[in-house]
Amino acid sequence: MFHKIAKVSFWSVAALSISLSAIAVRAQETAAPATPAAKPMHARVTVTGCLRNGDSADEFAIAGEDGMTWELRSKTVKLDEHVGHTVTITGVRHQETKAEEAKDEKTEAKESKEAEAKEAGDLRVTSLKMVSDSCKK
Repeated sequence: MFHKIAKVSFWSVAALSISLSAIAVRAQETAAPATPAAKPMHARVTVTGCLRNGDSADEFAIAGEDGMTWELRSKTVKLDEHVGHTVTITGVRHQETKAEEAKDEKTEAKESKEAEAKEAGDLRVTSLKMVSDSCKK
């Protein structure tokens, strides 16, 4: 009798192992990719133009050769040293938070529709190269 129970147990364990192995292989095939989807890199933007002061103390602006104006900020590049110079700025687009948008609406209330239409966006400056120590008029 013991021999019969051992034989049934052996075959039950073998059958169970085979069926679980098939399930495990199937689960690996349908699992999510091992590498998570990387966050999309913000495109780097390069603009050459005349650097000027912006609407607030820590903000600057540059009018590119295409006539579009970019609002600039940086914690690493000293923009204030290059106001009035022709520079080439490289940076990444910045999406403003709701609080920043509300603050900008107050300061830009008097800005004309034409000036607003020429605004390209906000850049967080990552590098600056001085082209000339003056701006073309």
